[in-house]
Amino acid sequence: MSDTSTTRPAHASGTFPLGGDLPVHRLGFGTMQLTGRGVWGPPADPDEAVRVLRRAVELGVDFIDTADSYGPDVAEPLIKRALHPYPTDLVIATKAGFRREGPNRWTVDGDPARLRHQAERSLQLLGVDRIDLFQLHRIDRSIPLEDQVGELKALHDEGKIRHIGLSEVSIADIEAASRIAPIVSVQNEYNLANRSAESLVDYATRNGIGFIPWFPLATGALAQADGPLTEIARRTGATPSQLALAWLLRRSPAMLPIPGTSQLAHVDDNVAAAAVELTDAEYDELTEAVR
Repeated sequence: MSDTSTTRPAHASGTFPLGGDLPVHRLGFGTMQLTGRGVWGPPADPDEAVRVLRRAVELGVDFIDTADSYGPDVAEPLIKRALHPYPTDLVIATKAGFRREGPNRWTVDGDPARLRHQAERSLQLLGVDRIDLFQLHRIDRSIPLEDQVGELKALHDEGKIRHIGLSEVSIADIEAASRIAPIVSVQNEYNLANRSAESLVDYATRNGIGFIPWFPLATGALAQADGPLTEIARRTGATPSQLALAWLLRRSPAMLPIPGTSQLAHVDDNVAAAAVELTDAEYDELTEAVR
């Protein structure tokens, strides 16, 4: 019998039950980097993007995060090309709520009709009958929250969405949305260098809500060879990026990091973070090192 710690190292991250009924291993994969510059257009090497996705799943990743706006309409078809027909345990989370008008240009758009259109388009582009986790990419403050989350609830009731999540929100936002429909996850920027969502992490942990930290490596800053984690990495034998991800996994049992990369060589390194076990002293040292 093979040892899953070596053949499927992502399993070492443990599991979290999204919505109480959808278990995922806590170290996932984010697809934003599988697009062109400025998250616009196709990647320079689509075949490499396919290899990256397949390798992540080979390593035991069963939670993939994407969005209609990645490209737009680039990341979702790449997932389908790489992985369809999907493994039975693979959970794909996608998002809607942005309009894209060019590289690095993001315009919030929570129009309920558009959210519905994008959800139905994601179903088609991903090649699925139901989206496991559909997240409101941003709350559109010009439109009543009841209309936006209410539309997602309608899609849920129609069987097109299994679970609903939010992105870049406050605790008050979660509580308001939860009065409209069950919210099973929240996705905010959070990493060793940016802990502005600290209270939100604690809230999610207490309430059984998955916390998906985007930019878990602070856009690569924490993984640099001369960065603040270099000395600790030298002593522990882990890479700086592995330490940053291991710190997140240790921070909360509800934490679901989704490090992304467009390079096959980086996938193994990131997923290996699942097996890095920090001592209390190492965790505390990392916590203080990037304050």
